[in-house]
Amino acid sequence: MVNKEIIIDTIEPRDLLGVNNQNLKVILKYFPKLNIVSRGDKLIVKGSVREIELFEHKLDEIYRYVLKHGTVNSSEFENVFIDNKVDIDISNSDSKNHDSDSDVILYGNHGKVIRAKTPNQKKMVELLSKNDILFAIGPAGTGKTYTAVALAVKALKNREIKRIILARPAVEAGESLGFLPGDMKEKIDPYLRPLYDALDDMIPPEKLKQHIENRVIEIAPMAFMRGRTLDNAYVILDEAQNATDLQLKMFLTRMGPSAKFIITGDLTQIDLPKAQQSGLLKAVKILKEIDGIDFAFLSFEDVVRHKLVKDIIKAYEN
Repeated sequence: MVNKEIIIDTIEPRDLLGVNNQNLKVILKYFPKLNIVSRGDKLIVKGSVREIELFEHKLDEIYRYVLKHGTVNSSEFENVFIDNKVDIDISNSDSKNHDSDSDVILYGNHGKVIRAKTPNQKKMVELLSKNDILFAIGPAGTGKTYTAVALAVKALKNREIKRIILARPAVEAGESLGFLPGDMKEKIDPYLRPLYDALDDMIPPEKLKQHIENRVIEIAPMAFMRGRTLDNAYVILDEAQNATDLQLKMFLTRMGPSAKFIITGDLTQIDLPKAQQSGLLKAVKILKEIDGIDFAFLSFEDVVRHKLVKDIIKAYEN
């Protein structure tokens, strides 16, 4: 007999085990030789090595099912547990999209379908599978940041990485932040709000809070990256057009051997002082021939916000 501790991560334990552990009672029915106790986000399992292996295999099937559908009703759980063939209707606007399932990046909160919706978003997904550094460049509303965060969350849920690190330049960090009330976190959070908004769609609130507290997900200004080695992680630098040449070089050279970097930016919205050139402009010129680095360029045709955003972008370009 052995004891094993299984951690339920990236999803809410309640979504897996049910209200008042109703689903756990079903599990015990099919694994009577095991002693299984639920403690928060952990399962303490006692039994033979073989029985525990069989249990973990079945648990992994259910785990993937919950990741896809968001939750399993107690009335359906036993059928899912037996053959994993029951399907749940996902009633949100994205489910009406007739694109191929291959475009689905992950299933977010309450089964929300998060997919690559445009040709260039799909290209982002494809290029990142082949490269370790990806630059996604395009105007506002093209889903650069959202797609990048979705790819990172997918990798975390699939246990391909241990951490997600999200960074942004705080352009006015010298003067304006000093006049804002609160501690450093309160000062910088407004700059990082778009990253939180994307995560809110993809990870249950309590689990997201836990990940941030445990530094599984870290959101910080890019200046906080100096001197670090970022490894076993998806690292996203958002709004990279507001990083200087030296800042961007510093950031890119933090890369560990088992990391992937996604750099997003909009070269039409550079907020740096006129005396400073965007590091993103230089990076596009000098890094394009390096194997393992690629670029996805998005345009107004990739805009997924209100239809007027496309017209606004075209008007400004003209």
